[in-house]
Amino acid sequence: MTTDHHHPAELAPIEARVAAIESVLVQKGILDTAAVDAIVTHLEDNLGPMNGAQVIARAWTDPVYKEQLLDDATAAIDALGFGGPQGEHMVVVENTPAVHNIVVCTLCSCYPWPTLGLPPKWYKEPAYRARAVREPRKLLAEMGTVVPDNVEIRVWDSSSEARYLVLPMRPDGTEGMSVSELAGIVTRDSMIGVQRL
Repeated sequence: MTTDHHHPAELAPIEARVAAIESVLVQKGILDTAAVDAIVTHLEDNLGPMNGAQVIARAWTDPVYKEQLLDDATAAIDALGFGGPQGEHMVVVENTPAVHNIVVCTLCSCYPWPTLGLPPKWYKEPAYRARAVREPRKLLAEMGTVVPDNVEIRVWDSSSEARYLVLPMRPDGTEGMSVSELAGIVTRDSMIGVQRL
């Protein structure tokens, strides 16, 4: 005889705190769970690196769009439907054989949500924020991205005035790929500059 009982997983401490706060806010009529669910669904389905990947793939395949993106990133990104809060003042910087760009927010965690979604935990860590400025080449190597000594590294500090997105170099051998196929090889980390494709 088998007994197949489902026991819910124990909540992590932070999850338990969030659940307790949510419960109190719902009981007091301050929070509507349907509204929270709608926000979570929006964050999961409409914001994220898949949007930035579409921007990059379009720039790789359309020279006119690429020029617009480098000239006025906010308008070019908005034209693809990826504008909005945390993406109002976008700047796109292009990686080349001679220059590698990396993005950081030294004060907090300014990040372009419409094109990259929520920032990764390491992006908000003080160690990343300090080392990206002080020793970017060493930090990148520790993250698995070795940038040759003859390549200049430029560090861009995101803020409320400007949020940066890296346009990675298009990988060799992708000439026959469609925009959707190209978008599938673009990573969030390559658009932050901590990974080379």
